[in-house]
Amino acid sequence: MKFVIARKDARRILKWTRHSLLAASASLFGYCVYVAADAWTFQRDQHIQVTKPETETVSVTPLPIGAGDPIGRVVIARLGISVVVAEGTNRLTLRRAVGHIPGTALPGQPGNTAISGHRDTFFRPLRNVRQNDMIEITTHRGEYRYRVVSTKIVGPSDVSVLDSSESQVLTLVTCYPFYFVGPAPDRFIVRAERVNW
Repeated sequence: MKFVIARKDARRILKWTRHSLLAASASLFGYCVYVAADAWTFQRDQHIQVTKPETETVSVTPLPIGAGDPIGRVVIARLGISVVVAEGTNRLTLRRAVGHIPGTALPGQPGNTAISGHRDTFFRPLRNVRQNDMIEITTHRGEYRYRVVSTKIVGPSDVSVLDSSESQVLTLVTCYPFYFVGPAPDRFIVRAERVNW
């Protein structure tokens, strides 16, 4: 009799576990769909905003940019990258776009323009970047073109890659290795220099 009761309990536990795992799987899948849809919607909505030229009535002084505000679009045609650049590197910004690292130059200004993105989403194709690849950044103020000069791998605490420059340079930052599961131990750096059209 005890054996029959134990089997019934085991079946009930197994059934409950199955339903719980199915519900958890559906919830995780739903969250993934939500995150992908949110990023896609943000990219679609902001594409027009960041590529629309400013009107003549806007002053030459740049407006203050807040966290998450779109500032441009970065395109690396050979790699199939075309993504909105938003201000900041907080979790929401990097989930929806790539982020301009605060404190670095804006595109078109002298200095080092640094942009960060997740290796699992928008910047995954960077694993195939090569020297002399062309990177274009389009903003309200104009279009800027950069040529890749180098790549390197650094530790997460090496912020020297963000140091300013007298010329106009672009630094792209993402986690490394690209197929690492969990928080990656290093950073992959792409350095590019501004070129004239």
